[in-house]
Amino acid sequence: MTTSASVPPGPEGAILGGTVTDRLVEANERYAATFSDPGMDARPVLHVAVVACMDARLDLHAALGLELGDCHTIRNAGGVVTDDVIRSLTISQRALGTRSVVLIHHTGCGLESLTEDFRHELEMEVGQRPAWAVEAFRDVEQDVRQSMQRVRTSPFLLHTDDVRGFVFDVRTGLLREIDPA
Repeated sequence: MTTSASVPPGPEGAILGGTVTDRLVEANERYAATFSDPGMDARPVLHVAVVACMDARLDLHAALGLELGDCHTIRNAGGVVTDDVIRSLTISQRALGTRSVVLIHHTGCGLESLTEDFRHELEMEVGQRPAWAVEAFRDVEQDVRQSMQRVRTSPFLLHTDDVRGFVFDVRTGLLREIDPA
């Protein structure tokens, strides 16, 4: 599979022909040249919000057979349900009509190799301790269960009956559903 990562970097990591950001802006100009307003609003057609890890190996739309406008996608390191994810889900449900929540973690996640010591190291380096937790974990299935529980028990969410969690296998592309019990 060829990816944009296969483009050889120039000096200091710059992509030949400019910076990575320059390349993205150029790609947007090509995209916009043929863009037409799809005529939809911010309400997802499938009434679903997907919370997933930010890992670059996860192409959620392709993996889930989604099209533009089908879902809200909320991504962060680990795909863990943090206060900010609850904020986004609350807006997604209460203002934009979603009713289902799909949580996707994955095999080989970088958070499995971190600890909360990461925050201490940052504090030592910059002189200020981050207010946020790293949310590192050792057991991806247990972390999916914890994330499902956080969604199901949030007082801010209206719809907690259709919350399902999965682990995406980065080698096979398959989802494995996690039993919440």
